[in-house]
Amino acid sequence: MEQTKTPLAHGFDIGAIRKAAANLDEGAVTDGYQADRDAVVQMLNDALATELVCVLRYKRHYYTVSGLSNGPIKAEFLEHAQQEQEHADALAERIVQLNGSPNFNPATLVARSHAEYDESDDVQAMIRANLIAERVAIESYRQMIAAIGDKDPTTKHLLIGIMAVEEEHADDMRDLLAK
Repeated sequence: MEQTKTPLAHGFDIGAIRKAAANLDEGAVTDGYQADRDAVVQMLNDALATELVCVLRYKRHYYTVSGLSNGPIKAEFLEHAQQEQEHADALAERIVQLNGSPNFNPATLVARSHAEYDESDDVQAMIRANLIAERVAIESYRQMIAAIGDKDPTTKHLLIGIMAVEEEHADDMRDLLAK
């Protein structure tokens, strides 16, 4: 006769864990998930929109900055665009893991983004716009991390990692602004 309650040395109930894991329709989301999934998916979709606008802004700056002395700035813009795309991809993947639908709708992208798009032609104005956008992203991620708390450790760790890169981007833009 099989036991339904199999305690581990640490007090975990293996039987209950296995029973909770039997709901295959929820994918990675188990019964122990404590956050408001709809709210987290909405936050992540807003962050996704922000990252996509940042990709577009950095790409525009990369393609439109000119001048022989601006080669390093151009390279920095391209590197940041690629990293922002990686963030967008990671956010979209997490949204799907939470059984949500990533919102890539271009018609509402700018309205949902925390950061703004920029069409500056002056290199220093481009750098300032990117620094402001990075600072917006940092504060947005800080607030999302605080809102999630310990209720969704996977999303929290994802956001912390993205925020760390955004902080590096802000430092890069500040350094370029000083030149």
